[in-house]
Amino acid sequence: MTQRSLEEDDALEDFAHREITLDGVARVVHVAGTGPAVIVMSEMPGISPHVARFGRWVRDAGLTVYMPSLFGRDGAVARADEGAAVFRRACVSAEFRAFAGRDGSHRSSPVTHWLRSLARLAHQECGGLGVGAIGMCWTGNFALSMMLEPAMLAPVLSQPSLPLDDPGGIEISPAEIAAVRQRLDSEDLSVLAFRFEGDRFCRAERFAAYAAALGERFVARVLPDHAANTQVPPFFAQHVPTPHSVLTAHLIDEAGQPTLAARDEILAFLVRRLVEPRTLAPNHRHAE
Repeated sequence: MTQRSLEEDDALEDFAHREITLDGVARVVHVAGTGPAVIVMSEMPGISPHVARFGRWVRDAGLTVYMPSLFGRDGAVARADEGAAVFRRACVSAEFRAFAGRDGSHRSSPVTHWLRSLARLAHQECGGLGVGAIGMCWTGNFALSMMLEPAMLAPVLSQPSLPLDDPGGIEISPAEIAAVRQRLDSEDLSVLAFRFEGDRFCRAERFAAYAAALGERFVARVLPDHAANTQVPPFFAQHVPTPHSVLTAHLIDEAGQPTLAARDEILAFLVRRLVEPRTLAPNHRHAE
């Protein structure tokens, strides 16, 4: 992959910029690559150069990346003031349940319905065994809700941060999480999740809640805070006071680094689930 500056806006010129209408809603989706589909959902405040870099890593692993524009300015460096404005708008948007703990709704964000439809379309377009999805930060738990779509096979949750007002909340209804658990068990699937130990937005309580709901199907990776990159874009420097973004701003792109190992584990997980045929043992219950 060509080295690009992470300190300048990314033109995303190596992606096809498609307007896709699903369930009556049109969104821009940036698509690149060949092979089975993986939906990469950006962290706050949008598809930054760091998020685009991760999307290209997915593409270069032999997969087709679908990167939907959900908020923010596509390709923009995560600047402090602009990013804060995006965050404030998302907090009051009807598409997201940023404060589901306060209202006690315990339901998935409405935008996940559109994302499930995107997963279905991507599987039709790309084939393969199924579709993967990676959520980060604001979108971190969306990949779990997307498991209600049968085409979804490989969910990855990176520092899932919603709801903001309930550290132990997982923003999915009891009926939905029960359906996801039943599917994970019956199809021998697993959920891969990452966070930094000292992350204030994705705390240990949230991972404990996922583990209680999903049992051994929830495979958690907790990275030490000292493994985080300290040279981050302005939005993170000003508004994110702890290690947070495992796969983007806080990733150190050097051999031997825990964050790079996390990236490699995710890419291997996606290829294993979506590309390589599997033979299931009758009573095999071991998560990846």
